[in-house]
This record gives sequence, structure tokens and C-alpha cells, in this order.
Amino acid sequence: MSVELERHRFSVEDYYQLARAGVLREDDRVELIRGELLVMSPIGSRHAESLRRLSRALTVGVGDRAMVAVQDPLRMPDSEPQPDLMLLSPRPGGDWETHPRPADVLMLVEVADTTVAYDREVKLPLYAEAGIPEAWLVDLVAARLEMHRGPGPDGYRQITHTRAGDTVAPTAFQDVMVEVGSLLG
Repeated sequence: MSVELERHRFSVEDYYQLARAGVLREDDRVELIRGELLVMSPIGSRHAESLRRLSRALTVGVGDRAMVAVQDPLRMPDSEPQPDLMLLSPRPGGDWETHPRPADVLMLVEVADTTVAYDREVKLPLYAEAGIPEAWLVDLVAARLEMHRGPGPDGYRQITHTRAGDTVAPTAFQDVMVEVGSLLG
């Protein structure tokens, strides 16, 4: 006999109340995904190095045309994931009151070594539903970069796999070339 347990779903406001009450601390590695609090995996050295290289390449490449956000929250109705990297539309004058929302995101990136399945099966569909135009998954296990484009309610319609030796560019910045091999270690 199996018992179906009821889960308590948190709103984004509930999530912030937990932090204000001290239940969640600023350095806790959790994110809110579809109303559930999930513990994030620790960041390994390969993951960190891949992210540093990508951050540098994109920061230099996009210049003042976009903001590069590293491991910042993305505010959504029932989720607040923390993608490894986001390219954000510049905010003239700056809106310092809210975290970026999907409409602010030109592209985002998840780097994965231990979380490949979770990122691919949970987070990427969430980003597609939110209309994020482009999401990259740096799969350190398979040594490839997946570029997901064409978001919709059923996920991304176009997925391109690239490997070391390939050079890619974000759709929003075709002049910003990234060497895939530099991200894979």
C-alpha cells in the first residue's frame, strides 16, 4: 500500500519570508522551483572554471550591450532559480528593486557535472515555458554544449549539440564567439 503525501507549495513571497525570519540564510544553497525548495549541489572546481571562462568571454564580448549576471536569482511566478549565468538586457537608470524577470533575459546558461538530468528535465522546460529565448547547457559529463532555442510551453523546439573544436555565439550577439572547448576543461 502506498501513501500519497501532500506537499506544501511555497510562493515566492513565502520564500522571502523564510529568509527574513532566518529560516533560510543568505548563504544557503537552495532555490525555489515550481513552489518547492530544493537544495542545490555544491559547485565543483570544473563547474566553477567553466563558468569563469564563459563569464569572461561573454563580458568582454557583449561589453555595454548587456549585463552578465552570474548565479543571480531569476524571479518567476512560482520559482526563483539561480542560473549559472544570464545575459540581461541593460536597465537604463537601473531597477534595483527587483531581481531580473524572464523578459529581461536574452540568454541563460546552466553548467552541469552532477546535475545534468535535473537541469535538462526540470530547469530547461521551466525556462522554455517562461519564454527565455535561449538557454545553454554546458554538459561537463558528456563534454558538449547544448544550445536550446525556440521556447514554448512544451520546451525548446531547437536543440543543437556542439563539442570541443566548435565555435558558437548567442543568438542576440552573433559577433560574440565562444570556443566550446574552453568551457569543457
